[in-house]
Amino acid sequence: MQLHADPAALRPGYQGAQPFPYTVIDGLFPDSLLDAVLAAFPAPGENAWRRFESATEKKLGWVHTAPLQRDLRDFLVDMSSPPILQFLEALTGIEGLIPDPYFGGAGPHQIVSGGFLKVHADFNWHPLLRLDRRLNLLVYLNKDWPEEYGGHLELWDREMKGCERRILPLFNRTVVFSTTDTSYHGHPRPLSCPPERTRKSVSFYYYTNGRPEEERSAPHDTVFRKTHEGDW
Repeated sequence: MQLHADPAALRPGYQGAQPFPYTVIDGLFPDSLLDAVLAAFPAPGENAWRRFESATEKKLGWVHTAPLQRDLRDFLVDMSSPPILQFLEALTGIEGLIPDPYFGGAGPHQIVSGGFLKVHADFNWHPLLRLDRRLNLLVYLNKDWPEEYGGHLELWDREMKGCERRILPLFNRTVVFSTTDTSYHGHPRPLSCPPERTRKSVSFYYYTNGRPEEERSAPHDTVFRKTHEGDW
């Protein structure tokens, strides 16, 4: 898979980014590749989705036993390949990255109008593989997506005092960020696109066997944080 970015050139910006290490890369993949992935994306009403509806999230997540069309399935496999791992290691400085063959919590995601995902820190431990979660990679698939539709990925500071970056989920926009107990992110504002549109993305999580001592904590699930008065 050809990637249109130089990880070594991006690395200083990634490691020095605030509120935590991250980067936004437009056009990382060939448009033709993601056109095929988008064409293979399951519709909201298909059985490929598990529906999450609570005070903290309203979204569709992939049922991992559900079959996918070839172009989307191949993309998931390719994102676990050595060239991708080497690219991410060169970008982030995190060595020994391990993909998750079970796609726990990862894979295709879709959010319908009115959906949201409150700001949170991710689960930090893979209970089956017994590995530390270190990295998220999100690929957005939304063409002709104006600001007023919303669905921005928000990055919040570690004290949860405010959002420091809002990222519109545009087609062929990739976001990579380090996952720790204080890498707070989400899109807490309900999606305001027309009913016939949805916010589509594919997510990938990467792990290591161990992590820096200053990042260690007891294994935990997703930790949601309140951003506004009246949140759940």
